[in-house]
Amino acid sequence: MELPTRGIGSIIEVKRQLGIPMRMIFFTFFLLSPMWASAQTVVGDPSATAVVRDAIEYWREKTSSSVASMTVHRPDWERTLKMKTWTSGLDESLIKYLEPAKDAGTASLKIGNEMWSYTPKVNRVIKIPSSMMSQSWMGSDFSYNDLARDNDILEYYNHKFLPAETQGGKKVFVVEAVPLEDAPVVWGKEVIKVRDDKILLAHLFYDQEMKLVKQFQTKSIKDFDGKLFPEVMRMTNLENDDEWTEITNHTLAFGLTLPANLFSLSYLKNPRLT
Repeated sequence: MELPTRGIGSIIEVKRQLGIPMRMIFFTFFLLSPMWASAQTVVGDPSATAVVRDAIEYWREKTSSSVASMTVHRPDWERTLKMKTWTSGLDESLIKYLEPAKDAGTASLKIGNEMWSYTPKVNRVIKIPSSMMSQSWMGSDFSYNDLARDNDILEYYNHKFLPAETQGGKKVFVVEAVPLEDAPVVWGKEVIKVRDDKILLAHLFYDQEMKLVKQFQTKSIKDFDGKLFPEVMRMTNLENDDEWTEITNHTLAFGLTLPANLFSLSYLKNPRLT
């Protein structure tokens, strides 16, 4: 069965392959390297929307750079890619693959909700059309939509608290996010689990029939550049046995001065940018 998407205008058919998330948890760009948005102070008991907003903003800085590996696991094979990511603000991200050699130089650029991909073997830049945005990104359990729409969870959903949990002595807020009418989103609902220090622990995705079909989990947390941040994160395809994609952050740095015009098609193709 294919997932219908809610949206304004024509209905987009979305393939039920779990390409997620890099919305980086809300997606790889987001997951790999935090981005920035203006913070809003919550006094007293936070609302469900505030918990989600704070979790997103915790991951964000004005600029950031990271080196990470991504392992795509399937029952009969597994492959690992190494990548470097740069971000600026909410809307600009660039990912460049470093390893293995056959993928080195392949890159993805995100500006707003638009994405481009560069393949050095054919020296070609392709803008990802809307018809392909639901498909798997680099053969992983992340989709192009997950990378490009990291703020949808705030803009297109109503939020409410579910019963809180406890993990490692810390309170964990559990928030159910249900799409607004005519929201241009795929999911029937999403559930987000956020620790009381604003670290995202889990993100669950349900189809239109309210079946849980994929799940993001923070597997370990580490101090990066003076900030606690997920070190190992896994997205699991719950429709197919033993299929998941795991991202491991090796280095993370925040508040950097980045080259002018870094987030451009010319830098997307630049072989010296590593």
